[in-house]
Amino acid sequence: MSGHNKWSTIKHKKAATDAKRGKIYTRLVKEIILAAKSGGGDPEMNPRLRTAINTAKKENMPRENIERAVKRGTGEIEGAAYEEITYEGYGHSGVGIVIEVMTDNKNRTVADVRHALSKYGGNLAEAGAVSWNFDQKGFFTIPAAGLEEDDFMMTALEAGAQDVELHDENFCIYTSPTEFHTVLSAMETLGFPVENPELTRVPKNFINADDVAEKLMKLIDMLEDLDDVQKVYTNLEFSDEVIAKLNQE
Repeated sequence: MSGHNKWSTIKHKKAATDAKRGKIYTRLVKEIILAAKSGGGDPEMNPRLRTAINTAKKENMPRENIERAVKRGTGEIEGAAYEEITYEGYGHSGVGIVIEVMTDNKNRTVADVRHALSKYGGNLAEAGAVSWNFDQKGFFTIPAAGLEEDDFMMTALEAGAQDVELHDENFCIYTSPTEFHTVLSAMETLGFPVENPELTRVPKNFINADDVAEKLMKLIDMLEDLDDVQKVYTNLEFSDEVIAKLNQE
């Protein structure tokens, strides 16, 4: 789950099966392919590709898989032609949902997304109906252990960060999309262990969804399990009590 709002620390206690690992690899391969296709195969000159490769390495993806994905993106070897598409929809209580996909079959993907939404009480929306409520941001975290809060926040802001929050023993750093890799590189150069780097969407306004929490989580889980879905963002918000309950399930 992406979005980095109050409830984004909910732990999805799904079994760490080979199938799940394979799904993670599939999504990372698609991102590497498109990054290489759009910006070239040199990660030093292509920040998006560099981030995708670093993420793949942290997930222990074999080097040959990464290299093959880069070559597919640059056209050195043949493979499926993927395109990026964003769908928008609504869940229970009017919660907005933005679904980013990478697909080689648009008709199949939109049918899968529509089925998932309708099965759990949601529906597709027109382009722009939901996405207006989300700001695109760069995001990464740095463990807070051993760091003085005020000093670290000042350092991050001086490096170009837009906002810094202390949450669950981690500093959450937000940047503009255009400054994401500049700030990321600056913090790495300063010796900070950067984790979870990504371009994300952050809601401007939230909707409390305590009364439909379980239904919404089933919907989001189903969307995230679709093969073509890369990321799902929502503007839902849960109370601390509901978050605690979901974490226990």
